[in-house]
Amino acid sequence: MFEGSYLGDDARLGALDRLECGICWWVYDPAEGDPSAHIPAGTPFSALPEQWHCPNCDAPKHKFMVLRE
Repeated sequence: MFEGSYLGDDARLGALDRLECGICWWVYDPAEGDPSAHIPAGTPFSALPEQWHCPNCDAPKHKFMVLRE
């Protein structure tokens, strides 16, 4: 497991945490949401629907990694 790997564990996430796709490096930022999936700004990653996937490469949620900046 890589440092920062999400692996579906919502307990590892803060409401403002940004996560990066481990496949294509697209970043989910809760401040922006995901307009392509009608996810409003202010939605934490942990509140995304289970069927949500990366809008860039279609990777599932568990492929995302927490960005620690």
